Amino acid sequence: MNPAQHGAAVAAETAGLVAAVSGADLSTPVPTCPAWTLADLTQHIGSVQRWFTELLRQRIQQPPTSREVDLRLPAHPDGLPDWLAAGAAEAAEVFAATDPDAPMWAWGVDQHARFWVRRMLFETLVHRADAELALGIPPHIDRELAVDGIDEFLTNLPFASSFAPLTTRLRAPDRTIRFSCTDGDGEWLVRLRPDGFALVARRGEPHAADAAVRGTASDLLLLLYGRLAHRSDAFDLLGDRALLADWFAHSAF
Repeated sequence: MNPAQHGAAVAAETAGLVAAVSGADLSTPVPTCPAWTLADLTQHIGSVQRWFTELLRQRIQQPPTSREVDLRLPAHPDGLPDWLAAGAAEAAEVFAATDPDAPMWAWGVDQHARFWVRRMLFETLVHRADAELALGIPPHIDRELAVDGIDEFLTNLPFASSFAPLTTRLRAPDRTIRFSCTDGDGEWLVRLRPDGFALVARRGEPHAADAAVRGTASDLLLLLYGRLAHRSDAFDLLGDRALLADWFAHSAF
């Protein structure tokens, strides 16, 4: 997927989230985000989108020293869906005015503006799924989006320790885990070393591994984000189960 597609998908995923929470009881608990209600989730994703939008507007070149943004929160929680939609519209305007190839600080691998559009997409997509699950709606995730999301997650996870500190425990003496799609192309090989871990091979490049997980692209994406359990019937697990248990205990964010 390219940056233009990512931007369009942010709008579509936000619209899906707005549709899910509009008219819903916003005090409904969100089981996949413990201690959150739908109101909390909606405010979170709207706040994150506004923060990312401000980072893009400023084309920051150094790590931000503050996350303070004028959120313009509605006076009552019932206004949160419209507030979220308005923030997404503002983000779309900034995307259109931004060169995706512009150099920019990012916490992940890709030090360009496009990093933040892609990151906003999957932050929004996963929370849209959270909202639908809370409401008893089985979430549908487009396969192309899911494959791109798996790649984005595994590429950037080694750099996420500032907000996902458990990832610093993902260490092993040269052990590998392969994630494979069962509904089309998609292979990712992660190597754990004594000093860290990294994605070392991508889809279309099958390799032997010490452990493997097989599932549909959408299920694998939700698995990586901790929204599905790896012992679920949705997945085929192969190889070293202790290695897999260690990965899933320390990798989700």
